[in-house]
Amino acid sequence: MKRADPPKSKKAIMLGLGLDNKDGQTRITRGKNFSLIGGSKDTHEFMQETAVKVNETLDQRGKRLDDVSGDEFRDIIQEVADRIGGRPD
Repeated sequence: MKRADPPKSKKAIMLGLGLDNKDGQTRITRGKNFSLIGGSKDTHEFMQETAVKVNETLDQRGKRLDDVSGDEFRDIIQEVADRIGGRPD
């Protein structure tokens, strides 16, 4: 008799991909709930700040990224973007 596999837990992650790098540097940052790859210095720093602030917002709300809906995640991203000034130049 075959045993049933335990249910897999849901794991969410933010993935940032910057495509504007022209200086030849390879930028990779991993942190709680996120992986960021590429981008110019400014873009990569912006992605880092965004990811950190999203995690701070989740912590303040007592939630985990795994548990928020897509709509709530979009709301958090918008809130963070409004606080830090939108997109990098």
